[in-house]
Amino acid sequence: MDDDKGVDRERVDRELIDYLFVLGDEVQGELKRLLRDLELTDAQADALWRLSGESEMTARRLADRLHCDASTATAMVDRLEKHGLVRRIPHPTDRRAKLLQLTPEGCALRDRVIRHTVEHSPFARLDEDGRMRLHALLREAAGEAPPAAGDAS
Repeated sequence: MDDDKGVDRERVDRELIDYLFVLGDEVQGELKRLLRDLELTDAQADALWRLSGESEMTARRLADRLHCDASTATAMVDRLEKHGLVRRIPHPTDRRAKLLQLTPEGCALRDRVIRHTVEHSPFARLDEDGRMRLHALLREAAGEAPPAAGDAS
Protein backbone atom coordinates (compact mmCIF):
# COMPACT_ATOMS: atom_id res chain seq x y z
CA MET A 1 0.00 0.00 0.00
CA ASP A 2 2.84 2.41 0.81
CA ASP A 3 4.27 1.81 -2.68
CA ASP A 4 0.92 2.82 -4.23
CA LYS A 5 0.88 6.02 -2.16
CA GLY A 6 4.44 6.77 -3.26
CA VAL A 7 3.49 6.28 -6.92
CA ASP A 8 0.37 8.44 -6.47
CA ARG A 9 2.41 11.13 -4.73
CA GLU A 10 4.98 11.12 -7.56
CA ARG A 11 2.21 11.33 -10.16
CA VAL A 12 0.52 14.20 -8.33
CA ASP A 13 3.81 16.06 -7.91
CA ARG A 14 4.58 15.65 -11.62
CA GLU A 15 1.06 16.78 -12.57
CA LEU A 16 1.34 19.85 -10.33
CA ILE A 17 4.45 20.91 -12.22
CA ASP A 18 2.71 20.17 -15.53
CA TYR A 19 -0.25 22.35 -14.47
CA LEU A 20 2.12 25.18 -13.54
CA PHE A 21 3.63 25.05 -17.03
CA VAL A 22 0.20 24.95 -18.70
CA LEU A 23 -1.04 27.90 -16.63
CA GLY A 24 2.17 29.85 -17.18
CA ASP A 25 1.99 29.26 -20.93
CA GLU A 26 -1.65 30.39 -20.97
CA VAL A 27 -0.89 33.60 -19.06
CA GLN A 28 2.21 34.30 -21.20
CA GLY A 29 0.34 33.66 -24.45
CA GLU A 30 -2.45 36.05 -23.56
CA LEU A 31 0.01 38.65 -22.34
CA LYS A 32 2.08 38.38 -25.53
CA ARG A 33 -1.03 39.16 -27.62
CA LEU A 34 -1.66 42.33 -25.60
CA LEU A 35 2.00 43.37 -25.65
CA ARG A 36 2.13 43.05 -29.43
CA ASP A 37 -0.80 45.48 -29.64
CA LEU A 38 0.91 47.85 -27.19
CA GLU A 39 4.29 47.51 -28.95
CA LEU A 40 5.99 46.47 -25.69
CA THR A 41 8.47 43.66 -25.17
CA ASP A 42 8.05 41.03 -22.45
CA ALA A 43 11.00 42.54 -20.60
CA GLN A 44 9.53 46.05 -20.73
CA ALA A 45 6.19 44.80 -19.40
CA ASP A 46 8.00 42.90 -16.66
CA ALA A 47 9.85 46.08 -15.71
CA LEU A 48 6.59 48.07 -15.57
CA TRP A 49 5.02 45.37 -13.42
CA ARG A 50 8.00 45.31 -11.04
CA LEU A 51 8.24 49.10 -10.84
CA SER A 52 4.62 49.25 -9.75
CA GLY A 53 5.31 47.04 -6.74
CA GLU A 54 7.62 49.44 -4.89
CA SER A 55 7.36 53.17 -4.41
CA GLU A 56 11.12 53.70 -4.75
CA MET A 57 13.41 51.62 -6.89
CA THR A 58 16.86 52.16 -8.35
CA ALA A 59 18.01 50.65 -11.63
CA ARG A 60 20.23 48.30 -9.58
CA ARG A 61 17.20 47.07 -7.60
CA LEU A 62 15.20 46.66 -10.82
CA ALA A 63 18.05 44.61 -12.30
CA ASP A 64 17.99 42.38 -9.21
CA ARG A 65 14.22 41.95 -9.48
CA LEU A 66 14.47 41.14 -13.20
CA HIS A 67 17.47 38.83 -12.67
CA CYS A 68 19.59 40.70 -15.21
CA ASP A 69 22.72 42.82 -15.10
CA ALA A 70 22.57 46.54 -14.40
CA SER A 71 23.46 47.54 -17.99
CA THR A 72 20.49 45.54 -19.33
CA ALA A 73 18.14 47.18 -16.84
CA THR A 74 19.56 50.62 -17.64
CA ALA A 75 19.02 50.10 -21.38
CA MET A 76 15.45 48.96 -20.73
CA VAL A 77 14.78 52.00 -18.52
CA ASP A 78 16.24 54.22 -21.27
CA ARG A 79 13.69 52.81 -23.75
CA LEU A 80 10.81 53.14 -21.27
CA GLU A 81 11.88 56.70 -20.49
CA LYS A 82 12.06 57.51 -24.21
CA HIS A 83 8.44 56.33 -24.54
CA GLY A 84 7.39 58.52 -21.61
CA LEU A 85 6.55 55.59 -19.32
CA VAL A 86 9.30 56.00 -16.70
CA ARG A 87 11.26 58.93 -15.32
CA ARG A 88 14.40 59.15 -13.26
CA ILE A 89 14.28 61.34 -10.16
CA PRO A 90 17.03 62.24 -7.69
CA HIS A 91 17.48 59.85 -4.77
CA PRO A 92 16.68 61.71 -1.53
CA THR A 93 19.77 60.49 0.35
CA ASP A 94 22.29 59.37 -2.30
CA ARG A 95 23.13 62.09 -4.82
CA ARG A 96 24.86 59.54 -7.09
CA ALA A 97 21.71 57.44 -7.45
CA LYS A 98 18.45 57.98 -9.28
CA LEU A 99 15.09 56.50 -8.43
CA LEU A 100 12.82 55.14 -11.13
CA GLN A 101 9.25 56.28 -11.13
CA LEU A 102 6.37 55.43 -13.44
CA THR A 103 4.90 58.46 -15.21
CA PRO A 104 1.12 58.87 -15.32
CA GLU A 105 1.27 57.27 -18.81
CA GLY A 106 3.35 54.42 -17.40
CA CYS A 107 0.86 53.92 -14.56
CA ALA A 108 -2.06 53.87 -17.01
CA LEU A 109 -0.29 51.35 -19.24
CA ARG A 110 0.70 49.20 -16.26
CA ASP A 111 -2.92 49.27 -15.03
CA ARG A 112 -4.13 48.23 -18.48
CA VAL A 113 -1.67 45.32 -18.61
CA ILE A 114 -2.61 44.17 -15.09
CA ARG A 115 -6.36 44.50 -15.73
CA HIS A 116 -6.11 42.60 -19.03
CA THR A 117 -3.94 39.89 -17.48
CA VAL A 118 -6.29 39.41 -14.53
CA GLU A 119 -9.43 39.40 -16.69
CA HIS A 120 -7.94 36.82 -19.09
CA SER A 121 -6.20 34.77 -16.41
CA PRO A 122 -7.01 31.08 -16.03
CA PHE A 123 -7.81 31.97 -12.41
CA ALA A 124 -10.81 33.98 -13.65
CA ARG A 125 -12.47 30.59 -14.24
CA LEU A 126 -12.48 29.98 -10.48
CA ASP A 127 -15.10 31.33 -8.12
CA GLU A 128 -14.05 33.69 -5.31
CA ASP A 129 -13.66 30.91 -2.75
CA GLY A 130 -11.55 28.84 -5.15
CA ARG A 131 -9.27 31.82 -5.91
CA MET A 132 -8.80 32.54 -2.20
CA ARG A 133 -7.94 28.89 -1.42
CA LEU A 134 -5.54 28.72 -4.36
CA HIS A 135 -3.97 32.01 -3.31
CA ALA A 136 -3.33 30.66 0.18
CA LEU A 137 -1.85 27.43 -1.18
CA LEU A 138 0.39 29.19 -3.70
CA ARG A 139 1.53 31.65 -1.06
CA GLU A 140 2.44 28.73 1.19
CA ALA A 141 4.20 26.89 -1.65
CA ALA A 142 6.18 30.06 -2.42
CA GLY A 143 7.39 30.09 1.18
CA GLU A 144 5.58 33.27 2.16
CA ALA A 145 4.16 33.65 5.62
CA PRO A 146 0.38 33.88 5.86
CA PRO A 147 -0.93 37.44 6.20
CA ALA A 148 -1.24 38.85 9.70
CA ALA A 149 -4.72 39.05 11.18
CA GLY A 150 -6.56 41.96 9.62
CA ASP A 151 -4.13 42.18 6.66
CA ALA A 152 -6.01 42.52 3.37
CA SER A 153 -3.28 40.87 1.23
